[in-house]
Amino acid sequence: MTSINSTALQGGALATTVTGNTSSGSDNSTASQINLILQQITKLTGQLKDIASSGGSAEEKQKQQELIQAQITMLQAQIAQLQHKQAEDAQQKQEQNQIKAEGVNYPSESNQIDILI
Repeated sequence: MTSINSTALQGGALATTVTGNTSSGSDNSTASQINLILQQITKLTGQLKDIASSGGSAEEKQKQQELIQAQITMLQAQIAQLQHKQAEDAQQKQEQNQIKAEGVNYPSESNQIDILI
């Protein structure tokens, strides 16, 4: 199960943690992790827009914007890692399927039988 937790810190900043299963071959869990991270990015983007209309000094708003932008960048990096993992898993699965097919209806060089009539 994948979860994203946000904790409010002093000054209105957020600390975000993403936890989840890392079992190989689970495309659905990787896809769900990506979707959850995208939802978190959407929330953070909304918070970025809200900062402009919130009260506080310009310096404080700037700090909050920088923190949220850093979190968005971190989440985007996590998405890139998950997409890379997804591509590797798909490639590995494809290679395994090719190995399984060899020798059944498609004999390999060492398992080929020549029949002479």
